[in-house]
Amino acid sequence: MSATPKFAHVVFQTAQPEAMRTWYCTVLDGHVVYSDESLSFITFDDEHHRVALLHSPVPLEAKKPTTAAMHHVAYTFDTLDGLLDRYVMLRNREITPTVCIAHGVTTSMYYRDPDNNMVEMQIDRFGDPADATRYMKGAEYAADSVGPSFDPEELLAARRAGATVEELSDRAWASRSNLPDPMPLLLGAEN
Repeated sequence: MSATPKFAHVVFQTAQPEAMRTWYCTVLDGHVVYSDESLSFITFDDEHHRVALLHSPVPLEAKKPTTAAMHHVAYTFDTLDGLLDRYVMLRNREITPTVCIAHGVTTSMYYRDPDNNMVEMQIDRFGDPADATRYMKGAEYAADSVGPSFDPEELLAARRAGATVEELSDRAWASRSNLPDPMPLLLGAEN
């Protein structure tokens, strides 16, 4: 059996390092470990860097919905309340999700960074990965592997009104909102 690696960091090539540094430090509640004219390292935990920015000395083309590239990087919170606290902190700094989706296996908020990359903030619905895998092999997931959109303000209000994590992690509560299909926003076709 081979050794199993663990995720270490993600690197973005950017022509706007200051805007990207500020955005990632804000969104991840992180800090710059090192920065010079060529690169920046940012962390939010005990790792020396989780996000790196490679500063391009030449202009770069903006990412478009038709660009073949990594779609998003995801960060998981331990609790729904932790996710909602981060949502409120970011909303108060005028950083709002592009789209929110009740995937069924996760409850997810997707944000766009200054270079148009996606960052997913999520909670897992299931404590045991085997339960998540069973859900993903089930009928509900097969019928709609993406899931319905939800309004983060409705999620926040429902939680503050006493709705349980289990209730809010189920797709049924999001489906009642009748919001448009999240795929165009998720793919960047609409902004």
